[in-house]
Amino acid sequence: MDNNTAIRVSHLQKKYKLYEHNRDRVIDALHLSKKPRYTEHLALDDISLEIRRGETVGIIGTNGSGKSTILKIITGVLSATKGEVEVNGRISALLELGAGFNMEYNGIDNIYLNGTMIGFSEKEIEEKMDDILEFADIGEYVYQPVKTYSSGMFMRLAFAVAINIDPEILIVDEALSVGDVFFQAKCYHKFEDFKKAGKTVLFVSHDLSSISKYCDRVVLLNQGHKLGEGSPKDMIDLYKQVLVGQFATDPDAAQHNPDAEQGAGTKNAEGAQGAEAAGGQSKDGAAQAGDEKSGEQSSSGAADGSGAAGSSGNQPDTVARNTETLEYGSRKAEITGFGMYDDKGRPNSTVLKGAECTFFMDVEIHEDIPAPIFALSIKNVQGVEITGTNTMAEKAFLDPVKAGEKKHITFRQKIDLQGGEYLISLGVTGFEQENFTVYHRLYDVMNLTVVSDKNTVGYYDMNSVVEVS
Repeated sequence: MDNNTAIRVSHLQKKYKLYEHNRDRVIDALHLSKKPRYTEHLALDDISLEIRRGETVGIIGTNGSGKSTILKIITGVLSATKGEVEVNGRISALLELGAGFNMEYNGIDNIYLNGTMIGFSEKEIEEKMDDILEFADIGEYVYQPVKTYSSGMFMRLAFAVAINIDPEILIVDEALSVGDVFFQAKCYHKFEDFKKAGKTVLFVSHDLSSISKYCDRVVLLNQGHKLGEGSPKDMIDLYKQVLVGQFATDPDAAQHNPDAEQGAGTKNAEGAQGAEAAGGQSKDGAAQAGDEKSGEQSSSGAADGSGAAGSSGNQPDTVARNTETLEYGSRKAEITGFGMYDDKGRPNSTVLKGAECTFFMDVEIHEDIPAPIFALSIKNVQGVEITGTNTMAEKAFLDPVKAGEKKHITFRQKIDLQGGEYLISLGVTGFEQENFTVYHRLYDVMNLTVVSDKNTVGYYDMNSVVEVS
């Protein structure tokens, strides 16, 4: 392994023995039965990856995909069934709440314990003590047994130790979800300092915005298999297909699953570009049916009343379609046209900040649907979702539709986004017997250019009224 490689994982496999009863475990351990008393579970199957020095790499996937298992093997907490792991550099790992801490010791004792385990001398730990205590910021509680800490205090101390002992490789497994928002901001700022210092960060998170913002590269796992690796934008799009069952994990599955074939859509799945325009995973309210997010429904033509958009369902696109669009779904309903108009009712993908514009899509219904959800979302070119809405969130359309119907949906928006380039995604989804279903999604189907002579901080303009007296 060359010096520019921090971690190399080669053909990693991890099998677990699952026992139905504890007595079966004892019988198997004592070899009292010739017949196996367990079933095997393959947590990881032939996983290979290489992480270069200075990279920040994220691992994403559904629960049970093997994310935490691979981190534990890399850090030596677990042993692999097969395969090799090579690590070039000193690792500091924060795998789960409580790992490496003695509950009976106080905070100071645990700092020394963890530092010693990583390989620091007592003198080296003393030199870093002030930085650790300042970062943790738990006051006099540091002298109390950690078993008395709240989960937030525990996380503050654990992360402070992990990140301030000057590791060459930092590994974090979903740990930041425990801390409060201010502590999370402090931790992510530290990630940025690590990146600038050329250190390596490997972390698992379900926070896709953080994955998109901080990672140079992302690895997508599912049911112990590596589905792909690449840019955060591409892998997040594939992950969202996995979440709604629209991505074939079996190389032969696409031959038997028409939805999986459509999942590849207009672009090869491993190069997918996209935004989560139209789908949540549960019916826990409109916000969830909305990682998806989408808006107002109308059948009256362009939102400004000009009628320019039409409502035939065969309206041609008014803006150029992105050739890199990711498209998939069952096609029980199909988006047949889309576009946008400026505040004058003219087809235009360029809007002045502060002005109104109207996005639209035409949808043909091919089969009866109990209550379709029409969705729109906006993200930046880095893949971070900025905003979006849907007809369920807006309570704009909750009716059943029949095969053969055509719907014209408009989203009239005042654009307060900062000047720059954005990507628009559209979708039609719904619930069938409580199961979330994707009928048609178009990720990154068109662009929005916002022109501004005043860009403030962040993603959108607060339009503050500022007075100085």
